Order: sequence, then C-alpha cells, then structure tokens
Amino acid sequence: MALIEVEEVGKAFASRHGSITILHDVSFSVADNDFLAIVGPSGCGKSTLLRLMQGLDRPTSGRIRFRGETVSGPTLQMAMVFQNFALYPWLTVKENVGLGLEARGWETEKIDAQVERYISVTGLVGFEEAYPRELSGGMRQRVGLARALAVDPTVLLMDEPFSSLDPLTAESLREEVLQLWMEPSLPPEAVVLVTHNIEEALLMADRVLVLSRRPGRVLAGILVNLPRPRDRKSDAFYSLMDYAYSLITEGVPPEGASVPSSGQALPTSPSPPGAPT
Repeated sequence: MALIEVEEVGKAFASRHGSITILHDVSFSVADNDFLAIVGPSGCGKSTLLRLMQGLDRPTSGRIRFRGETVSGPTLQMAMVFQNFALYPWLTVKENVGLGLEARGWETEKIDAQVERYISVTGLVGFEEAYPRELSGGMRQRVGLARALAVDPTVLLMDEPFSSLDPLTAESLREEVLQLWMEPSLPPEAVVLVTHNIEEALLMADRVLVLSRRPGRVLAGILVNLPRPRDRKSDAFYSLMDYAYSLITEGVPPEGASVPSSGQALPTSPSPPGAPT
C-alpha cells in the first residue's frame, strides 16, 4: 500500500470574479522510501497541493489518503519545512525545534533529548540559545528542518525550502538534506519536495512529477535513473533537464523526443488496491 494516494484531486477558491480553479484532476501516489519532487510553473498549485496532502486544507473534489485513511485534517505523521522558515522570533533555536514536541505532550526530559539529537544532526550545535534574528538564512532553514525531523515524521513535506537562500548556501543545504535522507537511522520514510527549480528536482529526487500551468494537472511522471551524487554537467543530466523544462514551458515534450535514457516515464495515477507499490 502506498503511503499517500492523491486521487483525482481538484481545488478551487472563491474570488470577487467567481471561482478560480487551482488544481484539476490530479492523481499520483507516494510510496515508502520515495523521494518525489513536484515541479511546475508559478501559480500552478504546487504549494496548495502540499497543504492538501498535509491536511491543512481540503480538496474541492477527489480525495487524499494516508496509509489507506482519508486525510480530513492535519496529519501528525507528516511534517513540513516552509519556504519562509516560519520560526517564532521570540523563541530560541532550542525552543523552536522543540515546539512540535511540546504540542504533542512529550515529557520535558524526552523533549530535551530529541531536540539535542536533531540540533546535532542539522549542524546547529552552539546555537541553541540564539534567536532567529541572530542567524543567517541557511541557519534559520536548518532550524526549520530540525523542527520538522524532531517529531519523527513518516513523510517530510518541503515547500520550496531553498528558494530564499543564496546559491552557495542552497547547494550546501541540499547536500545536507540528501545525506540525512540516506541515513537509515533517521526519519522520514518518504520526502515530497515542491520546487520551481528543475535542476534542484533532478539533483535530489528519485521521481519528478511535472504539473501544467493553472489549473495544475499532471503532465508527466519521470523516474530519474541517475546515481547519486548526480553530475549536473553530464549529457545524461542535461538531456533529462531539457526534457522536463520543455514539458513545463511548452506543456509538451520536445518535438519528436521521448524520455531520455537517463529517465523513465511513469504512470501517475495511484496503484489499484492490492497492487505493489
């Protein structure tokens, strides 16, 4: 059974000029040990889709299931890393990281041990008593990552987590996230990354889901058949990036082109009940 199943999901918002459809008939699944990136043009509903998966909002049509159960509210087994850090400025690094654990009623001693662990693995040792205003953008995003990991999530949702950072800091943090992802003793079991950066998606993810312009619908699912660490200067990487870029900008693959050998087209609809994932 898939961890997450998104089934024919649509989302519309009311406005002064009538209903605006953001997502239309979106279907895909997220399996155990899956690193999925969702890419698409600005305004196609990528971040909205992530919020629907987390249960922070509800779809207008279709449904989302987590481990077979319909998502009808915030899912405690998922955690999110936000684009704008979303830290409480009046709390220290240690207090921000432990906030989710306090909300879940953990005992103080257990919270302290968990916070210490994830401050260590995210490179924040020595900054426990610092406030967000005293940290660089990269360090603040490390705090957001530590806070998300501290609750031992089954699924980590990341909403353009590197877009507010300078290129060198973003590159460093991407590598650190991948190192954490590949460490079997650490959560999560799956990662869903929303990004507008095609290169970033292909560098990090095992699968890339390409959405169309608004209303967002699934154009393609691509399996990335490249070993890590990936060489962005290689012909194989470049051809796959060109294919994905053409999908996003033109809404179709390059004329006469199929998925490059460095990738593989995937079905995007959830597996039928009882099928292997």
